[in-house]
Amino acid sequence: MKASREKEIVDRKLRILIVDDSPTCREYLKYLFEKDGGFQVVGTARDGLEAVSLALALRPDVITMDVLMPRLDGIQASRRILEKAPIRIVIISDVWNTEEVRQTFAAMEMGVLASVQKPPGPASPGNEAAARQLVRTVKLLAEIPVVHRWKGRERAPAAMASPRPVSAAENVSRRLVVVGASTGGPPVLKTILSRLPANYPLPLLVVQHISPGFLPGMIQWLQKVCALRLRIATHGERLEPGTVYFAPDGTHMVLGDAGEVALYDGPPEHGVRPSVSALFRSVANLCSRDAVAVLLTGMGRDGAQELKTLHDKGALTVAQDEASCVVFGMPGEAVRLGAAQHVLDPEGITDLLLKVVSDSR
Repeated sequence: MKASREKEIVDRKLRILIVDDSPTCREYLKYLFEKDGGFQVVGTARDGLEAVSLALALRPDVITMDVLMPRLDGIQASRRILEKAPIRIVIISDVWNTEEVRQTFAAMEMGVLASVQKPPGPASPGNEAAARQLVRTVKLLAEIPVVHRWKGRERAPAAMASPRPVSAAENVSRRLVVVGASTGGPPVLKTILSRLPANYPLPLLVVQHISPGFLPGMIQWLQKVCALRLRIATHGERLEPGTVYFAPDGTHMVLGDAGEVALYDGPPEHGVRPSVSALFRSVANLCSRDAVAVLLTGMGRDGAQELKTLHDKGALTVAQDEASCVVFGMPGEAVRLGAAQHVLDPEGITDLLLKVVSDSR
């Protein structure tokens, strides 16, 4: 039944419900999606309560959800919808404060696919590019064949799934961890990073594909539950143990020749900047055998081929398993290439990261 419905989505226009309290924004978004030709706007809603009612009645393929609305905000509306129906929801807003960003990432934990910046008005600079990116992102998310809604599970240590033992060949001293993530990544990063202790002896470099402007709020959200130090990377800084360095918006982050953070404005790779591929490739060129490389949930193939290179050069390589991914694109491609020595859920990834440093002491 589910497979036949997914085939229908591919064969016809994507049915979309637009939720926004601004009549102007509703009409503008309706115009953008209809202009694309791949969408059928089946309804619009003015607030969260109307969104819940229309979502359950119309069962669209995807919903674009504003956040700040009267009667019921977009976060609570999303929660009510997802409790009753597995509908794809993308948060779209142009007003972001710390609390709203925190709530948005909490919404991702319950099944919202992504948060995207609303494009500026038609007369604003950068409008056309932002509008194209919005439509492209929503289309890609709406066309995901199967959406797995993974929720972090609180489990006692004795009940946690263990990775296979680290072999003698893999059990070498590691100096850093590199991580790539895209769609669905923030809740998975929360699960992994929140279980690592403050005295974790390795630095971690993370590329997370995310809409511009969201990164500071995501870091604040993560820091509330993480003992590790989290920061946006700066060019030339030395790597410190127990610290997580996130690639800044719009800038590639790589490992420098002296083992420092290096940032540069090169062309996008796989359509994104920062890219996981750039980070993984730099580590493969400098210190593969010193690294643990992890590829998490996300659309596309960013980082997959470079994970294979790291694998072939002696890094310890890990891909997130399909059952726990929102999108098994990047890790799925890595598995297909034979790039991952371990394929694990988020808790299993953390267990492996802990085991690696324990075994090397």
